[in-house]
Amino acid sequence: MKIIRFFLLFLITAQLISCGKSEKELAAEKLRQAEICFQQGDTLGALQTADSVRLLYRGAIKQVLAADQFKKKVYGELLYRAQDDLDSTNIQVAELEKNFIQEKTEFDRYAQYIHKRQEFQRRWNKSFIQIYLDVRGELYISSNYYGEQWLDHVAIRVYDGDLQAITDTVATGTPLNHHSDFMNTKWEKVSYTDGKDNGVIEFIAQHADRNLKAVFLGKRYYYIILEDYDKQAFVQALALSKAIKRQNALKQAIKEYQSKVG
Repeated sequence: MKIIRFFLLFLITAQLISCGKSEKELAAEKLRQAEICFQQGDTLGALQTADSVRLLYRGAIKQVLAADQFKKKVYGELLYRAQDDLDSTNIQVAELEKNFIQEKTEFDRYAQYIHKRQEFQRRWNKSFIQIYLDVRGELYISSNYYGEQWLDHVAIRVYDGDLQAITDTVATGTPLNHHSDFMNTKWEKVSYTDGKDNGVIEFIAQHADRNLKAVFLGKRYYYIILEDYDKQAFVQALALSKAIKRQNALKQAIKEYQSKVG
């Protein structure tokens, strides 16, 4: 591969030189192309074009150094934009966090955001769908059943009219399908982690203005109407998830740009 690459570069260089322009002139033209790309908002094209100056015209020392400085200018601009974007994202995260409490138990690898309207103390004797969010921005849901008879449910379907979304199946007898009882009361909690919500999170958030219903699918069916505050919990958790992931991505990008500028 190295031999082929060298041969191709040699042909390209030979062809350009044959046009009568010096290596310095060709390098200067390439650098001007990089400037035009940058002015047009094509930062990737600008960087790639500037890289080609060093790759193709190593003998044009002045232009190669100018290309290196140009790349620092581009990365400096990207750094400025990322920092500005991060400031805005930090404000968004802080505002959304007001709807949640943050906790970390001995069973949690990462701290969790619990929506204030879905705390256990408020909902322990209700059947509902709960959304979970951790500090990485990762989401999952659980279906929580409270009643007098076992459902042995393994999935849920959320719907309104012809619109619907159905989770993947989580089999009974597995750690993510938990059963408990006290006296004549039965509790079932099924957790849909690692994408097993199968789009239910997005579905609820996108259709929070509709009269969404859910059916717990098992040996028996059990129907609920989603409360407005539960639907809002999904909207706000999804928004916070996206903001946190963007925040983390921007922090990583800033580190990379700083290393390029310095």
